[in-house]
Amino acid sequence: MPHATLKRKDWFQPDGFPIAVERRDPQEPFGLHMHEFSEIVIITSGRGVHITGKESYPLNAGDAFVIGGSRRHDYHSMERLCLVNILFQPEKLNLRTYDLRTLPGYHALFTLEPAWRQRNQFQGRLRLTPQELNVVMAFVDELEKELRVRASGFKFMATASFMHIVGYLSRCFAKAKNPDSRALLRIGEAISHLEANYREPIELDRLASMAHMSKRNFMRTFQAATGSSPIAHLIQLRVNQAASLLRRTEHSITEIAFQVGFSDSNYFARQFRALLGVTPSQYRQQHTRLA
Repeated sequence: MPHATLKRKDWFQPDGFPIAVERRDPQEPFGLHMHEFSEIVIITSGRGVHITGKESYPLNAGDAFVIGGSRRHDYHSMERLCLVNILFQPEKLNLRTYDLRTLPGYHALFTLEPAWRQRNQFQGRLRLTPQELNVVMAFVDELEKELRVRASGFKFMATASFMHIVGYLSRCFAKAKNPDSRALLRIGEAISHLEANYREPIELDRLASMAHMSKRNFMRTFQAATGSSPIAHLIQLRVNQAASLLRRTEHSITEIAFQVGFSDSNYFARQFRALLGVTPSQYRQQHTRLA
């Protein structure tokens, strides 16, 4: 089925700031499309059907979900369907998320649910209560105002409003009651545990227990939801942190390997090269030259 690709240059301001807001009151027929960016979608009123490839899902006021750039989608059977699109470019935001990644709801909403959607008929999506919808729309109003006026300091203020939205939606997801959302949250708890304890030895049995699953089912579900195994995800976390330390400190490569949880510096070097394409020493040299 043919589809359009929405380009960054057509949807973001020339100053390059990687956040934008588009209101649809109501959403008009648009056609199947992809984007060169991601978006948070919040349904504010009405109803319709969300099309993603071959799947279709009903939408109602309060539904909130994330669409990655590579996912084709469209809206059909719209009955006064009104929504807000918060467009963002994750690779350009460079956010310091502090402890956001320790929230299971963050992983559920931004990482797991988009992949889970295709396998579970969108039953794990976030449904905001009317009160929650009012709160998040107040944050959206602030974000939209900063982006419209673009006064001095707007990039900081708009980013803060965007993070308010991300954090609040993540907390809301953590209160979800339906079984599919709870299943996503349990996997999110396991990912949060990995994020917080990547330096420590990790036992798959404990992660499976946190997710209330058998070890086999947990590994299969984790792979389907994230695209990697729990061990591969852990190694990626450790290598990412090691790369940060190589850029920011003068610690030896062996010291850094131990600091991020590897017990063998040679194994660390092999994993680092496999993921980043260069050895730790080459990576440090490259980024020293760029500094």
